[in-house]
Amino acid sequence: MTEKHTKAEFWKCALQVNPSSYIAYRGTSHDMTEAQYNQELLRIAKDNGIKVIGLADHGNVDGVEAVRSLMNQHDILVFPGFEIASAEKAHFVCLFPENTSKDQLNQYLGALGLTNSTDGVRPSNFGGNVLLSKVEELGGFAYAAHCTGDNGVLNQKLNHVWQNPLLKAAQIPGIIDDLKNDEGNGYRQILRNKMPDYKRELPVAIINAKDVAIPQDLANPKASCLIKMTNPGFESFKLAFQDPESRVRLNTDVPEKYYSRIESLKVTGGYLDGVQIGFSEHLNAVIGGRGTGKSTLLECIRYALQLKPIGKNAQKQHDEIIKENLGKSKARIELVIRSSRMNGKSFTVARRYGESASVKDENGNLSTFTPIDLLPEIEIYGQNEIYEIAQDKSSQRKLLTRFLEAGQQEGEARIQESLGKLAENRKKLIEAQANVAAIEDEVALLPKLEEQVGQFKVLGVEDKLKIVPLLETEKRIQKRAIGEECLNLDNAFQAVRDSLTDTVFLSESAISHLPHAENLRKIRAELDALRGDAEALLSQWQQKYGTAKATIGLISQALDAEIQQEELALEKTFKELPASEGKTGKEIGLEFQRLLKEIERIRPKKTMIDNRIKVVTELSKQRKAILDDLSAIRADRSAQFERSLKSLNRQLSGKLKLTVKPEADRAPVIQFLLGCRLDNVGEGRLSWVKEADDFSPVKLAEMVRQGADALRDASWGITPTVADALPRLSTEQVLQLEEIELPDLISIELNTAHEGAETFRALDKLSTGQQCTAILHLLLLQNLDPLLMDQPEDNLDNAFIADRIVTELRSAKIARQFIFATHNANIPVFGDAEWIGVFEVQEGLPKMPSESQGAIDVTQIRDKAANILEGGKTAFNQRKAKYGY
Repeated sequence: MTEKHTKAEFWKCALQVNPSSYIAYRGTSHDMTEAQYNQELLRIAKDNGIKVIGLADHGNVDGVEAVRSLMNQHDILVFPGFEIASAEKAHFVCLFPENTSKDQLNQYLGALGLTNSTDGVRPSNFGGNVLLSKVEELGGFAYAAHCTGDNGVLNQKLNHVWQNPLLKAAQIPGIIDDLKNDEGNGYRQILRNKMPDYKRELPVAIINAKDVAIPQDLANPKASCLIKMTNPGFESFKLAFQDPESRVRLNTDVPEKYYSRIESLKVTGGYLDGVQIGFSEHLNAVIGGRGTGKSTLLECIRYALQLKPIGKNAQKQHDEIIKENLGKSKARIELVIRSSRMNGKSFTVARRYGESASVKDENGNLSTFTPIDLLPEIEIYGQNEIYEIAQDKSSQRKLLTRFLEAGQQEGEARIQESLGKLAENRKKLIEAQANVAAIEDEVALLPKLEEQVGQFKVLGVEDKLKIVPLLETEKRIQKRAIGEECLNLDNAFQAVRDSLTDTVFLSESAISHLPHAENLRKIRAELDALRGDAEALLSQWQQKYGTAKATIGLISQALDAEIQQEELALEKTFKELPASEGKTGKEIGLEFQRLLKEIERIRPKKTMIDNRIKVVTELSKQRKAILDDLSAIRADRSAQFERSLKSLNRQLSGKLKLTVKPEADRAPVIQFLLGCRLDNVGEGRLSWVKEADDFSPVKLAEMVRQGADALRDASWGITPTVADALPRLSTEQVLQLEEIELPDLISIELNTAHEGAETFRALDKLSTGQQCTAILHLLLLQNLDPLLMDQPEDNLDNAFIADRIVTELRSAKIARQFIFATHNANIPVFGDAEWIGVFEVQEGLPKMPSESQGAIDVTQIRDKAANILEGGKTAFNQRKAKYGY
């Protein structure tokens, strides 16, 4: 093939295609010349995306060259070969490298005991096992044709042939579940490698390769299967059958998966200048010696996406890597992303050092989305970050939130909404109580002031000055009428003016293109008419208001003059009052007037304080209702969380066990009380908070309000010193105490047994490597966004990587993208990474040309991987010999 690829993918292969002459074997005809037949074969192959053809006539290779020449011109690869029968009359299709000549094929037929090309149906003298060995010696590949049908290996009950490790593949007519019947169930068990008499160490690859007798047969999905290769070629083809679980599929086995992926990366400037990568949508492994840029690559992706590491150490390391490798030359990172959240749309994210990331859509237009909008659940972990998660309960809770039921996510939002309402209620309640306190002291003065007024009666002053309180009442009423009532009325009508409909939203430009624009025009006309009528009414009212306000002003002036006359008369009266206790009559009169003014000022506040107390009562009632609702929401959240954990535990069966204690982390209460700085209350004296039964912040707040005795009588082990100190909390602090949200305590237990009986141990009782293994199990669970990790094997032993992590990776990579930087051979090799990128340092800088990108089926990649991960072929073979394998 002319085009070179850098990542393994599934290629559609039709592995039992017959040339034009084959129809004679069937005793029929197709009314086409050989050239017409081949052209039709080409057309249908291209229409159906078939990239590899296995040409396999019965013992005849005459049509090979014409088919191969035509197909190769259109980038369709041909593996030439033939179909033969063993001495047991079992049929096998034998295929050979793409450059095998017709003469070589005839020689191979002879070597297999078939020398008469005109008698293609005659079986070989060799049995099935011998044929398989000879094909292997010739550098070919043989599979069992129509194994469940006539002349099939299973139909012939040739279990000794079936168990031969040289038999890598078997063709069936459809899917395995089609054999779920009395006649085929035995075949089904054998194909699933569950029949003892047919048990194999490596299961046979199941393929569809229906006989293509005429070109139209090529369009049948059962005529082809999918083989994973980087660049289609015979060696890659054969290698795929060494790992059929990962690399061989039926067409029906690959349903469309919808998930996000980082499709490509490009670096301009800096340490990684010139690096360009097209990632696989499945498993990607970055390898290379130490200091070649593996960690830098992952941190650059994190930087481009504007993501922050977990923990201070990880953040410090990230900042240093970015500054050193991007900062000096203001380098730029560009990523092409396919976003599941955005319905599979592609975006380009670019970020230059020192600048914010930019996002462009598929058409190159700047987007308002941020990188996190595109990949909201992406996870990137540098070296030792997994260990940091294992040490931090809050990080573990955050990690588990993505597995919560949708209802629980809503519950979390409702809890935050309720906490917001409580905080708002607290502010209003504190303000309302302050408002009560502000006038409470003044109102308390009324009895004293009224008693002082009573003393003036003894002096006989009251009758002479009885007009004084009346004048003060008139002043107060006048002030309210002009300063409050008129102003409130004017403000109310101004609000009406501000609310009048503006029909700009119904303009012609906004509605002319709509299907029912005429109806919208009628609505606009009615609204415009209504606005006109309202404006006319408001204009009339404004005139009346102006007239009334002017009239009230004149009357008020007259009232001021009359009150002034009365006050002048009072001054004369004050002078006529008899002196008493060293005070002149005028002083006595003015004192009496001052007292009455003060009483008139305070008396309305007596009614006001009653209203303000009602506000406090109502706010307290509302607060209790919010707390009741919050309690119910929390109960629902806990129940939903337990259901989510049950589902998770099923997915993690045999690996992890997760349990939850709702609202059991009481550290926030302790931290809050310490922050209140109560005398003689240190952290040691608050240890009872962790141990108390039936504890909640709300219940503690209730007991604080009840006082020290209630706290002492509680069965929580509160010391007398603390019991005396807690009631000294301010009202606001007690309200804040009620609002504290207690996190759940999640227990993570790992099955530490490699095999046999399960042995679960809590996370905090595990070794560092086991803790990281436990967290990795969670990270590998389903997520629509990619997972990127730098050396996930750190702190893990090889047995756990091979037995657990690699097994999960092989399964999970079908529906999620993984990008790992690694030194461990198990991940790229046994995980069967679809893309392996090899970093090498040249002239002091890391390089990864396209020739250093591909899967393990690319010779150059295989050799470099063996050298970097295994120490080279010699070292690998020496270890193998030492182990005695």
